Parts: sequence; structure tokens; C-alpha cells
Amino acid sequence: MHHDPERDLALAYAPDDGRRAALSALLALDAALGDVVRSTTQPALGQIRLAWWREQLAKLDDAPPPAMPVLEALAAHVLPRGVGGVALSGIVDGWDVLIEEETLKDGALDRFASLRGGRLFALAAGVLGGDVAKTTRLGQGWALFDLARHQSDPQIAARADTLAAKALSGPLAGVARSLGMLALSARLELAGVPQGGPKRAARLMWFGLAGR
Repeated sequence: MHHDPERDLALAYAPDDGRRAALSALLALDAALGDVVRSTTQPALGQIRLAWWREQLAKLDDAPPPAMPVLEALAAHVLPRGVGGVALSGIVDGWDVLIEEETLKDGALDRFASLRGGRLFALAAGVLGGDVAKTTRLGQGWALFDLARHQSDPQIAARADTLAAKALSGPLAGVARSLGMLALSARLELAGVPQGGPKRAARLMWFGLAGR
């Protein structure tokens, strides 16, 4: 997983009773799928690679994982908490939107946000607890924010940021601390609050303490 101090901070707020390891495994899966899409130069090959992930995730319900750290971590830490391989494989569909759609119009952005971020955060909420509907919406915003950071087309990036800001708005109370921290980090970035600055650190710390 790519190093991100604020993501590390979010993980630190997950209970160290196995749920932290489960969240880390979920985020590692998302990062691995993102690497597939970002390294794809030929759409057909990219979809073949995503199809492999979809198949391997679904197989986790019936067979031990292959010797691959991401899949092994999911089998060890996520499946025992009631999240099945087929449910995990649905996250692949979100990333697949970025390959199958030639133009990322609002409909495609909505599908990407729902199938990637919404589903990822909903599954994580199933492990960590919290308001699933609110968490799902925040996950959609988080995914759109992340997409904008990796988007070369400035118009698409700007539209993704606009949709992200809407999904990330509203109170964070009732959301698991770790997932709220990820959403808050994206919200602060969108608001132009610089990383590493005292204002951002104080806001993240307050949320960690108070949950709002």
C-alpha cells in the first residue's frame, strides 16, 4: 500500500482486536486494484487483469487463497468477520468503470464512486460498525476525491472534486473513527487546508477524540 501518513493515522484509530488488520487488508485490496488500472495501457489487458482479481476474490469463499499477500490478508482478517469473497469482488466493478468508459461523464463517475468507494466503506463499516448509509456516502466522496488526484484531465478532475465535496459534506458523527478520518482528510484537502499544518492536525485530532 502506498505510504500516506493520514491513512496510517486512520488505521491507528481502528480497534487493535483484529479489526485494524481487517481494514488494512481492505485498503490494500483497493490500492492493488488501483495499481492495475493506473498501470494499464491497453483496456482489454486491464480488464483481463481485473477479471483475475474478481475471480480470485470470489474463490476465497470456497478455497484457501493463493500465495499472494493481499489475498492472504483478506482471508485471514476480513472473511472471518462475515465479509465474503463475492462481496469483496464487487469492488473490482468500480475500478472497471475507469477502463470500460471512454469518457467519465457524471453517470460513470457516480457508478465508480458507488461501486468502489461506497462498497469499500460499506464493507468496512460491517467490520468496524457505525452508520452504514452515512459511511457509504462518505466512501463515495472519498473515492471521487482520490480519482481527482490521479486524473490527468482537469475538467474531469474538477467535476470529480465537485461531486466529492457534496458527498463528503455533513456531520461525521456516527461513523467509525477510522473511516471518518479518511473522509475528513479528503474534506480538508478539498478545502485547501495543507497537510502537515497545525489547523489540519488539530482538526484530525479533534475528530479522533470526539468523533465529530
